[in-house]
Amino acid sequence: MAVREIFTGMPWWVKWIVVPVIALAVFGGLIASVVGFVIGLLFKLLLSVALIAGLVFVVRKFTSSSNSRGDW
Repeated sequence: MAVREIFTGMPWWVKWIVVPVIALAVFGGLIASVVGFVIGLLFKLLLSVALIAGLVFVVRKFTSSSNSRGDW
């Protein structure tokens, strides 16, 4: 028995309203945790890129101002 055969006799509101609401109720916590993990990962990635860029900026600023010591 296929899923399409099960939903054939059902009204439209069961297919498009009740089934998604039940799916969200059952898997809502899982979906929220996956979305939270992805957002947290993106935040950490952006934060690390910003910190590395700031470090590169500071190092270049100090090394360019102290060129009198010679190149390594």
